[in-house]
Amino acid sequence: MTPMPRRRFLQGSSFALLSSHLTFAQDPGRAPIKAGQIGTKHAHAAGKLATMLELSDLYEVVGIAEVDEKRRAKVAQGKPYQGCTWVSEDALLSDPGIEVIAIETEIDELVPTALRCLRAGKHIHLDKPAGQTLAPCRALHAEAKKRGLTIQMGYMLRYNPAFEFLFKAVKAGWLGEITEVHGHMGKRASASLREELAAYPGGGLFELACHLIDALVTVLGKPVEVTSIALTSQDDGFKDNQIATFRYPNALATIGSNHNDPFGGPRRQFAVIGTEGAIEIRPLEPAKLRLSLTKAQGSFSKGIHEVDLPKSEGRYHGEFRDLAKVVRGEKAFAWGAAHDIAVQEILLRASGMPLD
Repeated sequence: MTPMPRRRFLQGSSFALLSSHLTFAQDPGRAPIKAGQIGTKHAHAAGKLATMLELSDLYEVVGIAEVDEKRRAKVAQGKPYQGCTWVSEDALLSDPGIEVIAIETEIDELVPTALRCLRAGKHIHLDKPAGQTLAPCRALHAEAKKRGLTIQMGYMLRYNPAFEFLFKAVKAGWLGEITEVHGHMGKRASASLREELAAYPGGGLFELACHLIDALVTVLGKPVEVTSIALTSQDDGFKDNQIATFRYPNALATIGSNHNDPFGGPRRQFAVIGTEGAIEIRPLEPAKLRLSLTKAQGSFSKGIHEVDLPKSEGRYHGEFRDLAKVVRGEKAFAWGAAHDIAVQEILLRASGMPLD
């Protein structure tokens, strides 16, 4: 996505702004899309599988591949894996009926696995982030373009009702010229999580705040300069308290991540401030949104409004519903290769990591 120009915005209530996303027509005459999942070690793996299983009108989960036998044995008897069919990766890739594969491996295996899936002719849902360097991400999108396949990155906030409202409001010019963006995602990391994330030189911001960088690029595009600051509170080498600044021609943005925050979840936030208004989302899940306007816009009067958002169907439902429409040729995917490559580049810079 490129930075959003001013244009006519959907009129009506805040619920109407999102109704097209939240109204789900059933098509009983259409067979579900055959899908598989590779990997169970990503933090979102169980949630993604549970969502596909729940959306049985859209997806038929043919099988799950997990190369680590100990891991497979550990999760197989618990939800949502109980009763699922375990197969090899080769079995998924060689099945001509499977159209979509969700990739939920450890971070370092995400992009290599995705490339194998694309070369086998599969559309992919790829969890985040897209590796620890930039070149493999570029190669991934080049492969998808060559084969006419879709890559959907697992940046779940794209389909969060508050962020959908935000993106539409910015596109419509409700906030005027954007001058400031601020975001923060934190948590208190357990000892085991600290050990896991210490393996990544980009620290906690790299693994967690990538969701907010995706939103930042959706709103403002690529910055002209990125500065990264990081602290390590313990002797394990894990960057657990980070902030990055992003300079644009007429705006400044900051995104932080603190893995020592016992109230990190409720304090997660994203705010966009412009010359004619502001939108503040806090917390992110379940989302609460405050809209401030210097003049009336749509059905909202001048002033401050606590916007009544519709309840989200589920954390990952929106992205998998959207992916089904793209795979079936009903729409084009809103986030293309240029956007995803830009997010990966900016994430690496914000995490203090080299590009290659």
